[in-house]
Amino acid sequence: MDRAATAEKIAALIAPFNKKDIAVTDATSFAGDLEFDSLTVMDFVAAIEDEFDIIISMNAQAEIETYGQLVDAVVKLQG
Repeated sequence: MDRAATAEKIAALIAPFNKKDIAVTDATSFAGDLEFDSLTVMDFVAAIEDEFDIIISMNAQAEIETYGQLVDAVVKLQG
């Protein structure tokens, strides 16, 4: 799956968690812009892993701060 298709799927998965209906760009921060707390992050990561049939390690999760970084990580994990 290419980056654009992956980004589209992830954007759809963000929607239920995006309580303030923030416009999502590659620079959108999960903690700062979307105000995800640790429980929301866990739920969101589980949704991503289920959708793409991947595992995002705790170390990788700690390094992902923006939507763009997440899209790139998912693309990489898919091979």
